[in-house]
This record gives sequence, C-alpha cells and structure tokens, in this order.
Amino acid sequence: MKQTILGAGGAIGIELAKALATYTTDIRLVSRNPKKVNLSDELFPADLTSREDVFKAVEGSEIIYVTVGFAYNIKIWQKLWPPFIKNVIDACMQHNAKMVFFDNIYAIGGDNVKHITEESPMSPCSKKGEVRAEVDKIILDAIENRKLNAIIARSPDFFSEVKAASMAMNLIYDNLIKGKKAQWLCDAKKVHNMGYTPDLAMGTAILGNTPDAYNQVWNLPTDSEKITGEGWINLFAKEMNTSNKYQVLPNWLIKVLGLFIPIMKELPEMNYQYDRDYFFDSSKFNSRFNYTPIKNAVAVKQTVESLSEKNTSV
Repeated sequence: MKQTILGAGGAIGIELAKALATYTTDIRLVSRNPKKVNLSDELFPADLTSREDVFKAVEGSEIIYVTVGFAYNIKIWQKLWPPFIKNVIDACMQHNAKMVFFDNIYAIGGDNVKHITEESPMSPCSKKGEVRAEVDKIILDAIENRKLNAIIARSPDFFSEVKAASMAMNLIYDNLIKGKKAQWLCDAKKVHNMGYTPDLAMGTAILGNTPDAYNQVWNLPTDSEKITGEGWINLFAKEMNTSNKYQVLPNWLIKVLGLFIPIMKELPEMNYQYDRDYFFDSSKFNSRFNYTPIKNAVAVKQTVESLSEKNTSV
C-alpha cells in the first residue's frame, strides 16, 4: 500500500516519513529534491506547482499526505494554494487515492483562537487566513459533492529541531544560542500552546491509516498545558542553561521591521495569534486514539538535545 508525501522535505514531512514506517515500507517522498528518511523510501522529484507533476506523483498511491509549505508570502499563497489543492484533489479522484491535508489554523481568526476545537468556525481575519479558508472550503466541497475521501488535520504553531519552519525557534532558540535575549511577539503573558512535530506527524500517520477517521476535521495531538510565551522562553532557557531574559516585539515595531525584513512584513496581520490567548484543543484526537502527547518540557528538552548533538557533530 503506497503512501505518498507531497512536500516531503520540511519539518513535518521528514517526521511523517518516520511515522509512516510504522504502517508501510512503501513510502514515496515527493519534492523538488527529495532525500531518503527510511531506507526503502522511493524518491520522486517533482515541481508541485505543475498539474502534470502532481498527477504523476499521485498515481499508484493509496493515501496522499499534503505537507507542502509554500514561501511565507501572501502574494505567493494567493497565486499557488488554490490551483495546487484543486490539482491534488483532481489527481486523487482520478487515481482513487485518499487525501490527508496537513493544515494550519489560519482560517480561524479573532477571539475564536482563544479555544480552538474542530467545531470552531472559519473566521479568517487575515489575508493568509482567507487563503487557507478557501483551501479548506475546496476540500470540504470535494468531500461533499465529489465523494473525495479526505481528512483536514489541523496543527497549531509548531517547533522542532528543524528551525526554519518555526517562529518560536527563530525568536527563542536562535537568540538564546547567540547569548542574546529571547524574543516574543506582542504579549508574552498570553497563552500560546504549540505542537511538537513528532506528535503532529504521528497523529497525521494515525489518521491516514484509520479508515473511519476520514471526511472529518481533526486537531492534531498537542500537550494540553496552557503555557504562555514567557513559559516557553523559561523552558528553553532552562534546557540551554542560559538567561531567561526576553524582549517583547510590539505590533508597531514589527510593522517598522517589515519595511526592512521581508518575513516581518508578513507578521502584523497574524498578531491576533499573539495579542490574546491562543489555545489549541486536541482532546477529540487524544480521546479517540487514547493518545498522550509528549509534555512540553520533555519536547523542549529533546529539541535542545538534538540540536546540541547536531552542533557538536558539525
């Protein structure tokens, strides 16, 4: 039973390949330049913005996992996301494949982020959120009207040793390792729980291989501790044996920095995730699968140790 990952090289794709090895040795990794995670992985180079390449990548697969991450730029998202997901759905329909879409929670905006469940309404309050809501609606419509077998697997912000994909790792770890103050956005006293990529990936693999999980939205497993930005900084500082002093970047400063740093230009519209409590509730998943997510303190310890080993071996 071939299981295929579209977007196999990122933080989630790498961990997902490890998790899928529990279920099959027939794993296809698709990206521009895929690299093996498991010895038996099939490498399938492709341009996933090409409809033809998407169809070729999907062919022969029973389950398709979508973990693609396009560049964090609203214009790119608006241009690439809707046609890409339509191509994947069309390919899945033609080749009779199931689809598991690894999603974020940008489609949920405003005060709805204070307690995010599978029932939280789509309520985007950002341009990037509008794109993700459009993508979700395309998938849900295909489930209802085209009999697509699909799962929307939602994830909050996440962290791991693959730092590039994590705002928290950029703000906290990258600064502390240089002897600088950690940073946080807007208000470090607000709750902001995050997912640990091994848990998120294992949850995605479990869902994909559970037939009765399809045609639903699931929040992927995360520790239920209501931890603040300051709490995250304290955990990392403790494991790194360094100062827990930090600097909060207010909204006005983020906007100014955006004039000079492209990635910062994309952040102001997302500050609703930091200027109020942001709690991601995965109790539906944890209850259904009797799953206990890795505790935040343990996840941070594992992340710091893994990065320390990498730095030592370089």
